[in-house]
Amino acid sequence: MGERQIAPRLLLLLIASFALQIWASDSLFYESFDETFEGRWIVSGKEDYQGVWKHSKSEGHEDYGLLVSEKARKYAIVKELDEPITLKDGTVVLQYETRLQNGLECGGAYLKYLRPQDAGRISKEFDNESPYTIMFGPDKCGSTNKVHFILKHKNPKSGQFVEHHLKYPPSVPSDKLSHVYTAILKPDNELRILIDGEEKKKTNFLSADDFEPALIPPQTIPDPDDKKPEDWDERPKIPDPDAVKPDDWDEDAPPEIEDEDAVKPEGWLDDEPEEIDDPEATKPEDWDDEEDGEWEAPKIDNPKCEAAPGCGEWKRPMKKNPAYKGKWHAPLIDNPAYKGIWKPREIPNPDHFELDKPDFEPIAAIGIEIWTMQDGILFDNILIASDEKVAESYREETWKPKYDVEKERQKAEEAAAGTSDVLSGFQKKVFDVLYKIADIPFLEAYKIKIIDIIEKGEQQPNLTIGILVSIVVVIATVIFRILFGGKKPAAPAKPTTETKSDAAVEADAPGSSDEKEGENEEEDASAPRPRRSTRRET
Repeated sequence: MGERQIAPRLLLLLIASFALQIWASDSLFYESFDETFEGRWIVSGKEDYQGVWKHSKSEGHEDYGLLVSEKARKYAIVKELDEPITLKDGTVVLQYETRLQNGLECGGAYLKYLRPQDAGRISKEFDNESPYTIMFGPDKCGSTNKVHFILKHKNPKSGQFVEHHLKYPPSVPSDKLSHVYTAILKPDNELRILIDGEEKKKTNFLSADDFEPALIPPQTIPDPDDKKPEDWDERPKIPDPDAVKPDDWDEDAPPEIEDEDAVKPEGWLDDEPEEIDDPEATKPEDWDDEEDGEWEAPKIDNPKCEAAPGCGEWKRPMKKNPAYKGKWHAPLIDNPAYKGIWKPREIPNPDHFELDKPDFEPIAAIGIEIWTMQDGILFDNILIASDEKVAESYREETWKPKYDVEKERQKAEEAAAGTSDVLSGFQKKVFDVLYKIADIPFLEAYKIKIIDIIEKGEQQPNLTIGILVSIVVVIATVIFRILFGGKKPAAPAKPTTETKSDAAVEADAPGSSDEKEGENEEEDASAPRPRRSTRRET
């Protein structure tokens, strides 16, 4: 009898445990946009945000999303959560889909996970100044091409919230397909960024190498009051004070002299000019000598000079002067007074603090606040979960079927255009590797240039070998400059949460100015000789 009573109780306990596991792994928030957003999401009433949101189907699907419907507009919309979600305990997964149906040249497609309204936020007044905890998602404009992850963390000493930007974030996919972005925050301070379920970045919130600025301020800082002594000599080499210019050093000797051995070529036409009046030219009927001046026929190349070695006065060519030495300078020697590069002394950092875990602020709302030059940006399936498997199941059920259909449609369009699926197999792997190379930290200053090359290669996959060679040249150039004292790659500019304007200026790739000057010189050298005007100035 006792065993019969224990069995049902054990069964009930197992059922309750299973139900609890299902509940615990369920989503904390989910927005599918199957129903209209109106009445559930709050559109900002701020004057600057005139962009119109629409409840619209994704192109080629029956699935609905939240659509950016107009170009060159600011957009802002917010969804208040039923209960704030804490980020301090356990795993938290932030995930959503976006599709850039018309591409993305300049604009953002990121989400902001907002702090509670008692932090100074009012839903109807949502704008770029509204306080948030995390900003996550794609942003592309000019030299910016990244999947942002920005944490706003409160400094326990100053009480101020500081933006901490993920260093070397992954790049934004360049196609017009649906993509799903996932950020996994682990209780051991680990952060993982996934794109389409594939890990693109793994980092630690407390690592000084992973965030700028670091969450934990350095223990020491340079003393702002320390000054370099007046007699501090930073020159490792100095001119030899005992050196004397040699007596036979002629500083006035020209770098080039006439070649005395040169002989005028036979057949040189000394009395023929290089240009003559065009014998076929006639004075225009409407030419007025009083108003236009005396008419002169335009000049043409002298046809007699074409068959001869040259025309006009012959002059000896110039050659390098073997006696030329240029300006004399004393040779450099080690500086006996050299003390090295001066640095201010280090002092304890008054803002330093220790931290075991980030002090995440709770998420009370989800907002989209962007300024974009493109329309057709579609947001869908916004998820906050406490289990990675839940996020994975949502990807498989909501994103993957759409992506597969879009990919097949893309293949069919390529085949119809005669390009076929040339990115399958080996070439696709090549481009995947190249994107990873573009994310290498020491190539940050050249990242936008490399990404541009890769994107052109994806559009013309038959140029794969040429693309590989181009990127190898870029990398070799960087290494050469570093090893041999050339200009080193510039430090990456600090990311910013400010939205991009249509006047955003794309930074020039390193060396582009020199290349343009060289192109101009080549154009000048190959340009035809200018003709004299048919009108004479009066």
